[in-house]
Amino acid sequence: MEPSQLAEYPFSPRRCRVNGQEMAYLDEGQGPVVVMVHGNPSWSYLYRNLVSHLKGGYRCIVPDHLGCGFSAKPQDQPYTLEQHINNLEALLASLEIERCVLVVHDWGGAIGMGWAGRHPERVQGMVVMNTAAFRSTRIPLRISVCRWPLLGPLLVRGLNVFARAAVFMAVAKPMPPKVAAGFLAPYDSWHNRLAILRFVQDIPLRASHRSWSTLVEVEQSLARLAELPMLLCWGGQDFCFNDHFFQGWRLRFPQAEAHSFKGAGHYLLEDALEEIVPLIDTFLSQRNQDHDRL
Repeated sequence: MEPSQLAEYPFSPRRCRVNGQEMAYLDEGQGPVVVMVHGNPSWSYLYRNLVSHLKGGYRCIVPDHLGCGFSAKPQDQPYTLEQHINNLEALLASLEIERCVLVVHDWGGAIGMGWAGRHPERVQGMVVMNTAAFRSTRIPLRISVCRWPLLGPLLVRGLNVFARAAVFMAVAKPMPPKVAAGFLAPYDSWHNRLAILRFVQDIPLRASHRSWSTLVEVEQSLARLAELPMLLCWGGQDFCFNDHFFQGWRLRFPQAEAHSFKGAGHYLLEDALEEIVPLIDTFLSQRNQDHDRL
């Protein structure tokens, strides 16, 4: 897979050795830092259009989680929530990121907020899109099936069902074939789909799960971020992160500027980019004004 072969992805990923593995990331533009954290089964491609829009006035840092995108895909890693938080922490430390606005989506919520909760003094604000960083026992059957022994690996790694389904089930508007191909490009073999499966298996639904305690820590750390500005953008047709999670964020961050896009799905940057970009522009501009007044 070459970046130049991907639609709407005019970037050259950089590489960094993180916790013994090679992690790929975008580092585009100059100015105040915006860190964008993706989920599963996407990768930095999710943010391609937002990066293209912002890089004229901001420095956009967009990592590919280990096992995703252009990052290494080792077969002997646990791919747990804690590991992903540690990897993000190591990357941002290596880049000496002292202040940033954090943008999160899907698993990027728990991972990004996990980092932010450890370093609230480095966070200027947060843009939160169709994600969670708190406990829930809700899981759609179509995702739960992918966690079943034997059948899960066959579906996710063998048939690529999870990633393939996302390019039409995670959007409300048909995704152009060239864009769908971009989302799927890193996950072209059994070997390269391991992290997708591990993300699904790592959803902590009960206290006995290996990542439950980590998620509890992330949830509790949200209190350290409660006074920070938040822009909450939500795809109203998301079958997974539905209104229950939207209201969960509003309850925890009542001061957040909240917008629900009824005609958008889980990949709301595909369905509602033109409506969301001006909101993010204004939010970032306000954070810079706040910083200048300090």
